[in-house]
Amino acid sequence: MKLLPMLFAGAALALSAVTAQAEVRFGVMNESYPPFFAKDASGEWQGWEIDLMNAVCAEMKEKCSIVDISWDGLIPALQSKKFDVIWSSMSNTAERSKVIDFTDKYYNTPSTLIGPKDQKPGATAEDVKGKTIGIQVSTIQSEYYKKYFAGAAEEKTYQTLDEAFQDLASGRIDYVFGDSLALDAFLKSDGGKDCCAKMGDVADDKEILGAGVSGGLRKEDTELKAKLNAAIAAVRANGQYDAITKKYFDFDIYGAK
Repeated sequence: MKLLPMLFAGAALALSAVTAQAEVRFGVMNESYPPFFAKDASGEWQGWEIDLMNAVCAEMKEKCSIVDISWDGLIPALQSKKFDVIWSSMSNTAERSKVIDFTDKYYNTPSTLIGPKDQKPGATAEDVKGKTIGIQVSTIQSEYYKKYFAGAAEEKTYQTLDEAFQDLASGRIDYVFGDSLALDAFLKSDGGKDCCAKMGDVADDKEILGAGVSGGLRKEDTELKAKLNAAIAAVRANGQYDAITKKYFDFDIYGAK
């Protein structure tokens, strides 16, 4: 009988060890989205969002791994428990919040139009009238197009932004519409710096464009959400967030409070 307390204590310690080492699986889009995430020559993920993930995992004292999947498969894969959190520059919108939950914001940037350098700048429905806009499928920009541009311009959808960039550079479409930082990375690249320029940021619509980029979670995972929020706050408070950001950007990407 004296062995029973010892056995229970041992079982509790074993369970605690398993819990502490539980792996948190982060879902990332399976295409390059520099400077946020991309695979290096050895096949390892790198980028601002990966560095932030590593800092957040260290704060949580959790082992973390990456599962990559197509952009439009991220929410279904989260719901079917192929991973635990979407960490892939996904904006927290009212529409997405109907089916999944979100962590606190970890960055926020405007949505932008880019086009050929000889194109007249502007980012309103009047500016894009009669033109063709390239947009990645299942994005907030696609929803924005439906509300603001559908009556003026034609939408051409793409599985990846790289495909849209190729068509823009070759003159097959007139604009690409997406997140400003991803588009800015293209404009600085060999494929974009000679052909194209920024046309302007679109007017904000928080219902569609959201309240910033956050981690996506299953609604029942309240404990993981609390851990992630605490870790994001700690990384911002202790200076790690700024240190990571300075490696990739010369400005604060967190956005307005």
